[in-house]
Amino acid sequence: MDLTNVLQDIKNGKLSLEDAEEQIRSMGFVSYSNIAKIDTHRKSRTGIMEAVLAEGKEAADVVEIAKIQVADTGRVLITRVSEKHLEALQAAFSPSELEWNARARSAVVHDGTPAPRTGGVVGIISAGTADVPVAEEARVVASEMGCETVAIYDVGVAGIHRLIPELQKLKEKKPGAVVVAAGREGTLPTVVSGLIDVPVIGLPVSTGYGAGGKGEAALLSMLQSCSIISVVNIDAGFVAGAFAARIANLIAAAAGAGKPK
Repeated sequence: MDLTNVLQDIKNGKLSLEDAEEQIRSMGFVSYSNIAKIDTHRKSRTGIMEAVLAEGKEAADVVEIAKIQVADTGRVLITRVSEKHLEALQAAFSPSELEWNARARSAVVHDGTPAPRTGGVVGIISAGTADVPVAEEARVVASEMGCETVAIYDVGVAGIHRLIPELQKLKEKKPGAVVVAAGREGTLPTVVSGLIDVPVIGLPVSTGYGAGGKGEAALLSMLQSCSIISVVNIDAGFVAGAFAARIANLIAAAAGAGKPK
């Protein structure tokens, strides 16, 4: 039952104020065992979906949390999925209920409910092929939040000529925001921001080695960018994808193409 139904029942005299208060207090999350409170209303409250971070959780707990979320909302995104988590998910859900993205290490479980379509468009760019897994995590998140995604991979500054024609194709799609994933020295988000007129989210990736390795040089480079970009933490594909999708969905809603979900 959602808040509208509760208010309607109060209006029609079917529900007392005391019972209504109890129902409203129980809305918004579902407790699982003594370890999780699943935020089933996060999307309607903030515009950003609830997702399950599998990392650090027992496989059986991930499965049960996924079942609760699907029962309430129809779909759930699970990120940072290990082989053990994947085996448990494949045993618990049929192939028609489970969508697996090996590069992103992300799974979507659903009851047949399709992902919403908002009219938002998000561009996803990676500097190198090694940056694709984190970029793919961002792309899956943006797609689950209702956006069309346009991916351009392996166009880093070491061969900048690869970027220009691909960027032109991206511009034709009129993205509301663009995520740029880059490791090593992390230059690409600054370059992209200087060539397009939409918000750019820099996504530093833990590729690279030696001094400044593991994404640290990329993060500092993006934070020191002479162009205007937003920057998320190292390997934070979920955050980058969600932030970009939120921007794109608000733009689409303002343009009348859809309503932010």
